[in-house]
Amino acid sequence: MHFAVAMILASLAASAGALNQSMPAQSPVPGFVNDGFVNTLMPQPSHLSTQEGRLTLSPSLAFITDHYRDARLNAAIARSLGRIETQTGISIPTSPSAAGASVALAISVDGPGETLQSVDEDESYSLDVSPSGARLRAATVVGAMRGLETLQQLVQTDPTGYFLPAVSIRDTPRFRWRGLMIDCGRHFMPVEVLKRTLDGMAAVKLNVFHWHLSEDQGFRIESPAFPRLTELGSDGLFYTQEQAREIVAYARERGIRVVPEFDMPGHTGGWFVGYPDLASAPGPFHIEREFGVFDPVMDPTRESTYKFLDTFIAEMAAIFPDHFMHIGGDENNGKEWNANPRIQAFMRAHNLQNTAALQNYFNRRLLKILEKHGKHMIGWDEILTPDLPKDVVVQSWRGFDSLAAGAKNGYSSLLSAGYYLNLMSTAATHYMVDPLPQASGLSPEEQARILGGEACMWTEQTTPRDIDSRIWPRAAAIAERLWSPSSVSDVDDMYRRLTVESLRLETLGLTHISQEAVSLRELAGTQQIDPLRILASVLEPVTFNERAHMQHPNQLTPLNQVIDALPPDPPSRHKFELLVSAYLQDPAAQSQKEAELTANFKAWIAAEPGILRLMAGSPTLAQAQPRAQQLTVLGMIGLEAVSHLSSGLPAAAGWKAQQQALLDEADKPQALVRFTVTKPLRDLVSAVPEAPNK
Repeated sequence: MHFAVAMILASLAASAGALNQSMPAQSPVPGFVNDGFVNTLMPQPSHLSTQEGRLTLSPSLAFITDHYRDARLNAAIARSLGRIETQTGISIPTSPSAAGASVALAISVDGPGETLQSVDEDESYSLDVSPSGARLRAATVVGAMRGLETLQQLVQTDPTGYFLPAVSIRDTPRFRWRGLMIDCGRHFMPVEVLKRTLDGMAAVKLNVFHWHLSEDQGFRIESPAFPRLTELGSDGLFYTQEQAREIVAYARERGIRVVPEFDMPGHTGGWFVGYPDLASAPGPFHIEREFGVFDPVMDPTRESTYKFLDTFIAEMAAIFPDHFMHIGGDENNGKEWNANPRIQAFMRAHNLQNTAALQNYFNRRLLKILEKHGKHMIGWDEILTPDLPKDVVVQSWRGFDSLAAGAKNGYSSLLSAGYYLNLMSTAATHYMVDPLPQASGLSPEEQARILGGEACMWTEQTTPRDIDSRIWPRAAAIAERLWSPSSVSDVDDMYRRLTVESLRLETLGLTHISQEAVSLRELAGTQQIDPLRILASVLEPVTFNERAHMQHPNQLTPLNQVIDALPPDPPSRHKFELLVSAYLQDPAAQSQKEAELTANFKAWIAAEPGILRLMAGSPTLAQAQPRAQQLTVLGMIGLEAVSHLSSGLPAAAGWKAQQQALLDEADKPQALVRFTVTKPLRDLVSAVPEAPNK
């Protein structure tokens, strides 16, 4: 895998070689090259400039920590240098050298930072590399961790060996809250999945793991105070308190906060299986297998509800030390409150005009319990009401308007709308969503209340097997949006660097790349899947909503079809778009691009017999048989278009309409997958001259 990274870097260096002559020695421009260095950093730092020269990596690369040092910093340094050693094959000491020794890396940290990492933790750092050595400076251990991740990303190679380019970096995050939410309620995610996810988060400088732990489909954490929560409400799939503490510690070692979410008063069916007295209706209750919004909701009128929650939150507060606890608060339809005469009487007695007012009553009671146990409340934007205390954080899943409304009303806010990874959007789609767009209409004071954002991985259609490919590498694009200056917005350059970062992430143990081939081999029942991989390279999953409509999967649906093998926004999609775009600039002069396109189209056509043979032995694969036949059609369209464009000869009258009709058919979702190449093929067809009608 590291060899592949090196080959990509070498290729990028060759293609950008002309920039060596035109770029100044010091430049913050993304993608620049200086003395063999290609910028593949992700996220991009606040400021980056280059100097002449490089620091060659060798076994003599000793380091010192010349100021503050503790066990957490030592472990971070050892991890970083260990990964560099794995990448380069160079034996690098992972323990500091004695004072006065000749060293190539000096790490200067002012102090440990906050005892309990908060939203205000200083994560800034500077990194200077010269031919004589490198120096990393940070105010805190967490800042040093961020710099060490950049140091790993700086490692370059050429025929002379591995090196660090001479650079000067001054870096600080744009937003203080840069999170990833994983829903472990609908589909349970094992500890090892969460740990490798945390490694990926640290690599791209995300700093909050939002852990969604309760749902209608399952309650996922052990509670000795209320053991029936997991005995009856989890299918045996839950985290012990020891495992939860292990995740918290693992995250802290990487500078990541853990914010647990216990959704209430709605999405609480999993609570009621073991404790029906919490509910507003008598039940009976069961673990919900379908997905959606359900009627069961906590009873906010009983004091016993708050006594239960007081005991439960005290128990969870001892496990999760973060200042925040997420209470969900979303998608309560209020039906059971309206249907319960006792609850209606309570509302009249307390002058609560509607169910929204009753939920606000519940939230205010819950807030007092959280404050009692040292926690700040965070909830989805449905909790936003004018009389809610201003230290509550509002997380917007419904759009920028609710985010802005929270900030204007004095609330700290987070954006998740536009960052829903489960929707299968492209990295570019997520990348162009900004928590603070230029035309936000917010005052400087209101803008300061936008803490940042969170990517969200809801798991209705996701299992432990494919979750990596549903999160990565697209989450890295969101991480850059939340860390880097707003001026870093070149989509093509983002994809260029994301290709490299994706490979680096897989070296951490993530499986987002390898999972596709593993799944295809299982579906085909053979290792000989080359034709199938050609088809897979031009397919991607349908959207979340399309799958929900076409298949209606529930918690027990086996997610083992072709769609589940494919990553959203595969790298081939953007690469093919760039290839076609470059070719169309001047088809007659693009012989290399023409040859590459022709080779692609011929491979699509040639793959069909092999694909059909594999599908004949696999009923699951056979569901995608129409796609194999359409692949040949697309290849023929491409070949004909290139032939006309390269020769300058017009197509027959009506040819374009015929091809566009075929592309329209190929665009329709089938077998829960769609083609990634139809748009650039349309561009090719549109560019073909056509003979006039006679």
